[in-house]
Amino acid sequence: MRQFRVVVNGNEYKVAIEELAEEKAVVEQVTVPQQSPSPAANPTKAKAVNQPAPVKRESPSTGAGEGSIVAAMPGTILDVKVSAGDSVTKGQPLLVLEAMKMENDVMAPFDGVVEEIYTTKGASVNSGDPLMLLV
Repeated sequence: MRQFRVVVNGNEYKVAIEELAEEKAVVEQVTVPQQSPSPAANPTKAKAVNQPAPVKRESPSTGAGEGSIVAAMPGTILDVKVSAGDSVTKGQPLLVLEAMKMENDVMAPFDGVVEEIYTTKGASVNSGDPLMLLV
């Protein structure tokens, strides 16, 4: 169990986190200060919350399943680094998405082959828009 002090918007929180082998984190205890500046105020405590495993999202436009790469946020495609038919490895950059004035590399989630590319350089995309299909 590791304990951390986190400051969010000027409020200090004490958090205890247990690291699990499955790369899931469980918050054991969170101490939250009350809004009143009274020194006698008791902090409230939240108990452990188990979070479900992340679910892979299907592309709403194509109905593609597991190999569909979708935009995580709205932005502009600055560069497409692969072509249809290219073999890719897990972690390889597939394209660059500019969002909120930051360049974000979209990486391959697994080894595979680029079957189809749904976007082009300079295109504007919305969150959840299909970008490409890996098989």
